[in-house]
Amino acid sequence: MNPDVARARSLVLSHGWNSTSFQIVNPGIQRWFSEDGDAVVGYVSARRMRIVVGAPVCEKKRLVAVSKAFERDAKQDGFTACYFGAEARLEDTVVRNGRHSELLIGAQPVWRPQDWDGIVATHRTLRSQVNRARNKGVVVEEWSVERAANNEQLAELLAAWFASKGLPPLHFMVETDTLARLDHRRIFVAKTGEEIVGFVVLSPVPNRNGWLFEQFPHRPGAANGTVELMIDTAMRTLAADGAEYATLGISPLSTRAALPEESPPLWLRMMLIWFRKHGKRFYNFDGLDAFKAKLRPTDWEPVYVLVNEPKVRVRTLFAIADAFSGNAPYALVTGALLKAAATEFRRFRSLLSPKKNDPKRNISE
Repeated sequence: MNPDVARARSLVLSHGWNSTSFQIVNPGIQRWFSEDGDAVVGYVSARRMRIVVGAPVCEKKRLVAVSKAFERDAKQDGFTACYFGAEARLEDTVVRNGRHSELLIGAQPVWRPQDWDGIVATHRTLRSQVNRARNKGVVVEEWSVERAANNEQLAELLAAWFASKGLPPLHFMVETDTLARLDHRRIFVAKTGEEIVGFVVLSPVPNRNGWLFEQFPHRPGAANGTVELMIDTAMRTLAADGAEYATLGISPLSTRAALPEESPPLWLRMMLIWFRKHGKRFYNFDGLDAFKAKLRPTDWEPVYVLVNEPKVRVRTLFAIADAFSGNAPYALVTGALLKAAATEFRRFRSLLSPKKNDPKRNISE
C-alpha cells in the first residue's frame, strides 16, 4: 500500500469529522501533510486551484492553524485553496475570520440510527417500499471486506449502474473505484436468489461515531424498494452497533438548508437555478433530493464551497468541474450530450415501433 494512503487513513480514523473525510484515501487524490504530521488535506489541482475534499482532517482546535498552513503552501506554489463539500465546522471557522467567500451548494440528510426503527414504523410509504422488496424475494446481508473486494459480480453491477446514468463516470469525491479499497468500509449486498441486484458502501465518519452511505448502486430493473431495503438493513445494523450518526451525503443544489447570511451574487444564483431546472437530462437533482427526503431524515446539514478569495468567481466553478471530470470537462460535457442524444433516440424509436402486445396491431395483422 502507498505509505501516504496508510498515513492518511490513520489520521482520518483518528480525526475524521467531515462526512467525506474518508474519501481522501480514494485513487486520484493528492495529500498534503502538516509539518507536525498531525493533519492531512486531500485535494486535486485544477486551474491554479487546489480543490479540497471537504475539509482538513485534524483535531478541531488545530483547524485554523492547519487551514492557514495549507493555504500558505498553496499560495507559495501559485494556487488558491477551495474547500468543496465543507460543512459547518470549517465554515464557522474560516468564514467568521473573514478570510473566505462561501457558496451553499446543497444539503445532506442526517439520521440518528437508533431512531430509524421508529421512523419506518410511523411512515407507511417508506414501510411499504421496504416490504415490497422483501415480498419480491430480495434479501440483504452484510459482506466482509475480503468477500467483497474486487468481486466480479459487484464490479459488473456497478458498471451497469453507471452505464444507465446520464453522465459519464465522475472522479474526485465520487470516484467509482471503491471496491478496490474497502478497508474500514462496510458493504451490504442485496440478492434475489443467486443474483446480486444492488449494494451499498458505507465509509466511516469516526469523530461523529457515524457513517456515510457513499454509494448505493442497483441493477436496472431491480424490484421496487430494493434501495430502501438495503438502507433499512444497514441502518438497523448501525443502530445495533451503537452508531450515532448517518448520512446519505450531499443532495447537490438542494434548498432544504438555510442560506448563509451573505447570499451569492445574482449571476451565480441565476446560474444555479437554471442548472437545477435544465440539468435533469444529465443528473436528476430533484429526484435524488426527493428520494432522500422520503427517508425522513431528522435534519438537513448545509454543505458549502469555501474559497480563499474575497468572492466566488467563474474560474472557481470551472476548476471544480475540472476536478470532477478528471481535468477533462469538455470530454465530460460531450460524453453527457452523446448519452443524452442516444437516450432520446431510443425513446423516439420506441414511439415509432409498434408495441408487441398492442391489440390494435394484432387486429390489423
